[in-house]
Amino acid sequence: MSEQEYYNVADIFGQNVFNDAVMRERLPKATYKKLHEVMEEGKELDLATADVIAHEMKEWAIEKGATHYTHWFQPLTGVTAEKHDSFISAPMSNGKVLMTFSGKELIKGEPDASSFPSGGLRATFEARGYTAWDCTSPAFVRQDAAGATLCIPTAFCSYTGEALDQKTPLMRSMEAINEQSLRLLRLFGNTTSKKVTPSVGPEQEYFIIDREKYLQRKDLIFTGRTLFGAMPPKGQEMDDHYFGAIRERIAAYMRDVNKELWKLGVSAKTQHNEVAPAQHELAPIYAECNVAVDHNQLTMETLKKVAGRHGLQCLLHEKPFAGVNGSGKHNNWSICTDDGINLLDPGETPHENVQFLLVLTCILKAIDEHAALLRASAADVGNDHRLGANEAPPAILSVYLGDQLGDVIQQLITTGEATHSLEGSKLETGVKSIPDFMKDATDRNRTSPFAFTGNKFEFRMVGSQDSVAQPNIVLNTIVADAFSEACDVLEKASNFDLAVHDLIKEYAVKHQRIVFNGNGYSEEWVKEAAKRGLANDKSMVDAIPAYIAPESVAVFEKFNVFTKTELESRVEIEYETYAKTINIEAKTMIDIAGKQIIPAVIDYTTALATSMGTVKDVCPEADVSAQKELLVQSSALLAEAQKALAKLREVTACGCEMEEGAAQAAYYRDDVKAAMAALRSPVDQLEMIVDKDIWPMPSYGDLIFEV
Repeated sequence: MSEQEYYNVADIFGQNVFNDAVMRERLPKATYKKLHEVMEEGKELDLATADVIAHEMKEWAIEKGATHYTHWFQPLTGVTAEKHDSFISAPMSNGKVLMTFSGKELIKGEPDASSFPSGGLRATFEARGYTAWDCTSPAFVRQDAAGATLCIPTAFCSYTGEALDQKTPLMRSMEAINEQSLRLLRLFGNTTSKKVTPSVGPEQEYFIIDREKYLQRKDLIFTGRTLFGAMPPKGQEMDDHYFGAIRERIAAYMRDVNKELWKLGVSAKTQHNEVAPAQHELAPIYAECNVAVDHNQLTMETLKKVAGRHGLQCLLHEKPFAGVNGSGKHNNWSICTDDGINLLDPGETPHENVQFLLVLTCILKAIDEHAALLRASAADVGNDHRLGANEAPPAILSVYLGDQLGDVIQQLITTGEATHSLEGSKLETGVKSIPDFMKDATDRNRTSPFAFTGNKFEFRMVGSQDSVAQPNIVLNTIVADAFSEACDVLEKASNFDLAVHDLIKEYAVKHQRIVFNGNGYSEEWVKEAAKRGLANDKSMVDAIPAYIAPESVAVFEKFNVFTKTELESRVEIEYETYAKTINIEAKTMIDIAGKQIIPAVIDYTTALATSMGTVKDVCPEADVSAQKELLVQSSALLAEAQKALAKLREVTACGCEMEEGAAQAAYYRDDVKAAMAALRSPVDQLEMIVDKDIWPMPSYGDLIFEV
């Protein structure tokens, strides 16, 4: 976009989305009404109505330049999937073709289910799978170098009905929390709210580097992170990148990202430099949980796609560079009614807001009882590099409430009554020209994995390249369960006011161990958490079994979110993903070390030895002790690297021969990763010795400072 090309965001926002305004304008009133009954009340969509919607959707998409349509779905690969079909039908007798799109084609697709991860649910000879239109998430037209494509968000399930994707269980969990939240609201006399929906705003962190340099790093190409690399003289020590002025090349990229996202109806709002050099963040406005998950997938795809247009590369890996902060994704979660009530809004006097206190203590109960499950929902191979590393929350689940709510809960625990709420005080700047203002009643805690931040909870554990579907599936389900158990008690109570008071106190006392308002990075907290009986699952491999723990199976089956079979399949996929990821990293290290680094170091040492002889020939009395010292040092490190390379080859080969499952994943975590670290150590030291012109790849300094 040139400097003269300006646009009004309001004019382009959602222009490529078949949203409610478009449907209201283009669909017959009866069709529009029926569709909303399907979306809001769960009624079945008849084929005649689907045909009308499909026709208007096709006409609208063709006006946008679309030639093809696709069922856009989210299999268990971590990315989206799609198969494109054109709108053309069979040629007519006059040689022309009709452009058609039927209700059946809109509602259902049939991709091959055996070629996606299924954890044994689908065998190669059992190929049939179905994609089913999710009418609650609007269709959109994606415009790129391939032209324009109508994308229809869909669920993906097997021929026998098991969920093979992220969307299906997410929507099941949303139904669960809707039903149980309405039960709770009715107990408090609310008869007007008809629907309760979890709202989500996922903040997205990412790195941007020069694409030409990226293409010179096989480790980045194959694994998304650097497997070798010595730290440059300067990293993030000066804290000068965080919120700093955005460089023009990055700003131009961000501008185009925003434009693409706004056209797709994604409410990209906040952008800034993050802590590490070359690291940035994009945050949207809240959306309904299902739509927010879809939008985050679109955000990640757009970040990568637009980067290529600018000669850049977007890295979504949680830890692309050792020694500087990695990237996460903060999942901001709240629960809202269709008539605008936020169940997590404490009001001006939280101690008097009984409904809020019940919701809050139910959430404490849910997090305490299912901490391992929530930890597992954020488990990712890349996230193992972050959690507990003083740059992300610890792997220990705890809840930060802040001063105001923490004080209210403490009153309930110690006296059984909450009689007051702390109020915000005036912040005096001490500068006459800057107005004083009222500050919040509580601070924020950046070290907490699950922090209350005013009218929402911020789950800060999620990895930057992960879908936010899984953590929200877990959150929705476990909170629905806590609401359900509370309602079971209160619906039978003869004195509701007394019963709800007693239940709030009971939950506050019983689950107080999960509340922690201190420094989550401190070693003292690790010890204190152990005393409280809170788990510290540092590795993805340790976290995975939580999915099939009896209490997890029970809560998921209670609300029909997952069957035990579906959970077992996901566990199998998780173990397999972990082992395969580390295996790819190990083989990449073997390839780079054997074909690039060791030959380069041999060239360097050979040249060094030759130069020593040359100098002596020319000037026998010359002092070559410096060259000799470098030769001895580099030769020793070369020998260490060669030995470590041989060991890595050996352990990786053993891992490949093992049967897939927990034992193989643990082997890769313990043996293969240790061998990888042993190879990296001498190589990174050699990078600090060998001439830059000889070293076979761009350095960290080249990658994170020269953008």
